[in-house]
Amino acid sequence: MNFHILTLFPEMILQGSEASILGRAVKNGHIALHAVDIRDYTTNKHKKVDDYPYGGGAGMLMQAQPVFDAYQSVAKKLGRKDTRVIYMTPQGKRFNQKMARELAGEDELIFLCGHYEGIDERVLEEIVTDYVSIGDYVLTGGELPAMVMIDSIARLVPGVLNNEASADFETFHNDLLEYPQYSRPEEWKGKKVPQVLLSGDHRKISAWRLEQSEIRTRERRPDLYDKYTEKQQAVKVLLKKDKFLYIDMIESMRRGRGELLHANRNGMVVWDDMADIAMLAVFDGEGAEEVVHALPSKKGNEQLIIVHQETLLKKLEGRFHIKKVTPVKHAVYTQKVSLGLSKEITFRTLGLEHLGEIMAHYHMIPDEGYMKERLLAGDIIGAFVQDRLAGFAGTHQEGSIGMLEVYEEYRRMGIAASLEAYLINIHLAYGHTPYGDVLIDNEASLRLQEKLGLCISKEPLYWLTAVEKERKNLLF
Repeated sequence: MNFHILTLFPEMILQGSEASILGRAVKNGHIALHAVDIRDYTTNKHKKVDDYPYGGGAGMLMQAQPVFDAYQSVAKKLGRKDTRVIYMTPQGKRFNQKMARELAGEDELIFLCGHYEGIDERVLEEIVTDYVSIGDYVLTGGELPAMVMIDSIARLVPGVLNNEASADFETFHNDLLEYPQYSRPEEWKGKKVPQVLLSGDHRKISAWRLEQSEIRTRERRPDLYDKYTEKQQAVKVLLKKDKFLYIDMIESMRRGRGELLHANRNGMVVWDDMADIAMLAVFDGEGAEEVVHALPSKKGNEQLIIVHQETLLKKLEGRFHIKKVTPVKHAVYTQKVSLGLSKEITFRTLGLEHLGEIMAHYHMIPDEGYMKERLLAGDIIGAFVQDRLAGFAGTHQEGSIGMLEVYEEYRRMGIAASLEAYLINIHLAYGHTPYGDVLIDNEASLRLQEKLGLCISKEPLYWLTAVEKERKNLLF
């Protein structure tokens, strides 16, 4: 991932990128930081880039032309005009972990750092796509806020952190603040490490950490705690209705991914922002219309929607052009015990070097960009027999297990079961309830799920690919 920073003080950016995890990520090629000196693009012989503002007032204003030319130098090198340009300003949208995750999905980002009393509005209108603030206070320039954002975004890029799981289990995960942590010695200044952490009982440790996170969040961030409890109540409703049918919605909220857009006794809408997928459920026939209305608009772009009742399909046709409907059933692993694995098979995380081979064998998802993203995220596992790749499987964006493919010459050797078992064990280690989607007419896959001990939902659900209609044509 490449960060381009338009600045008057490039040395601030370069010095900040040389140390710690950020410096190691740059050295290893996971990210790159390019500081562009705006002064290099002024026509003033004294390298002046500011002037007095029209209408009077205190201070100086950065001029439009040097900023625009600095931006153009980056845009031309990239050969594209759709790169997001982030202007650091107290007037912008508040930066948070959700925004960090969204921006971590970009290949290129441009940051614009202002100084003095700001920047000429005309160039902001011309190039800026995002106005972002790191808090309700004023700094002398945009470099420090830009570096705060870059640090937060970069650590979510695959490969930047040594322990990939640490990006998922920390402060703000699942709308909870992180639990207290302790290291050696066991006693310091009369304060002892809580006994439960020394017990070796991982179930008790997990329960203690959750309790401490809840207590800390309730005391320090009641706004987050209210959001957390609302989701917990929604999960209880779904569990009561049908755990197997609604496991995708349940896990999305449990894993801190899903936002609850709508919830009442008639229906529910969960938006998984990381996967860009909407999940819809209706509990009462009268709730279908309000559930469909609660869906966010994507302004004519293709949208993925998971519908848990067939009755919702007709209502959705009033608002969307339905391009594809895929009926599936959930397969859910409800046990807490890891599955055994074959000693004849070696499992390894696959990388981009395997993209061509994967696309040649797997045809359920022809989108090469999607498979590339899954590989970059480290979410596709290969099964190797005598050091030869025999098959693969992975975790989809929304958290389900899938993409299972075994090469023809290696079939009927138990590789499919071993691959799925390996992924189930990974999800269990993260504290997730493993689940996957199976096409309703795929008898072989359904038998495999039952063999591994997964429970199959009685009712089907439907994956939709849809495009929103023009507003004037909407009929509800």
